[in-house]
Amino acid sequence: MIRIYHNPRCSTSRKALETLQATGRPVEVVEYLHELPPRAELRDMIRAAGLSVRDALRPKEPAYESLGLADTALTDEQLLDAVEQHPVLLNRPFVVTDKGTRLCRPFERIQEIL
Repeated sequence: MIRIYHNPRCSTSRKALETLQATGRPVEVVEYLHELPPRAELRDMIRAAGLSVRDALRPKEPAYESLGLADTALTDEQLLDAVEQHPVLLNRPFVVTDKGTRLCRPFERIQEIL
């Protein structure tokens, strides 16, 4: 099983998807901007990648600043609330395989789980 949480507008995400498809294995593509996983699954995916919720965010997104997400007093639950309201805040691409879960940024991290 291979699953990618994908944003087709992101060149890194497109490159990851091409790499996954080149393996010849089936790939489940989740366009998370339209189909965000349930909170528990999102939390588990972030944890499985070895990240904190804050590490999984995109601080360069305008919503990050406008929502005050740089405030270190915010809890993981508050950060997840923000991601649920603004999925673009979630960094990409997350890739899940039978060998593990990674945020494939930099792109080369995908090799760790192929």
